Amino acid sequence: MSYTAEEMMTIAAARRLANGAVCFVGIGLPSAAANLARLTHAPDVVLIYESGTIGTRPDVLPLSIGDGELADKADSIVSIPEIFRYYLQAGRIDVGFLGAAQIDRYGNLNSTYIGGSYDKPRTRLPGAGGAPEIAASARETLIVLRQDPRSFVAQLDFMSSGGHFTGGDSRARSGSTGRGPTAVITDLGVLTPDPQTGELCLSAVHPGVLPQEVVARTGWPLRQAPVLQTSAAPEAHELQVLRALMERTRLAHGQAH
Repeated sequence: MSYTAEEMMTIAAARRLANGAVCFVGIGLPSAAANLARLTHAPDVVLIYESGTIGTRPDVLPLSIGDGELADKADSIVSIPEIFRYYLQAGRIDVGFLGAAQIDRYGNLNSTYIGGSYDKPRTRLPGAGGAPEIAASARETLIVLRQDPRSFVAQLDFMSSGGHFTGGDSRARSGSTGRGPTAVITDLGVLTPDPQTGELCLSAVHPGVLPQEVVARTGWPLRQAPVLQTSAAPEAHELQVLRALMERTRLAHGQAH
């Protein structure tokens, strides 16, 4: 069964979410992966969105954290201060699922601006929202992002959310309570942090992808893990569920193919 690079990325990301995990979900690619996990191997995952929806089971992917679909299908809704203070910062979130516009070799993220300066950017981005707190306090974070030299950069234009900061013990010294990024899932493969330095290394490629392709689309000299794995190809059931979810979402939001 044929599949696209984006489908491979979404499925590979979904597989990393364990059944029963409490997951704080970002909009976009993380939301697609988290809901695919819920609809396949992780039916008991608890999905939380920044708007305060707990245990939501949307039929279609939300356009934003304020999408009524999330509230309609949630087990509970609490205030935004409560979701951050009493759930996230209290250590009750197993996984933060994030995306971004830029990432560096230590898993630090930029969702604020590209080029220029903060006051006069070339491109103003939507902003980090709750991602800085999620990156700091979730027990671990998973990042899903299309791999491109413009996104995987040697130097962020702005650090919106901390990963492993400057490497070594810098995350521990920052006061962040969570482990930080444990995997970055892309349309080419998977990067994981070196346990000593915190620097992201290529640990797996998706089927048909060569390691040099990943290196060429990374803005820093990407190191490779001693043993390079190959991701398992998508199964028919995973593709069927993902495609049905995306089709329902397109129809619900009035989007053309």
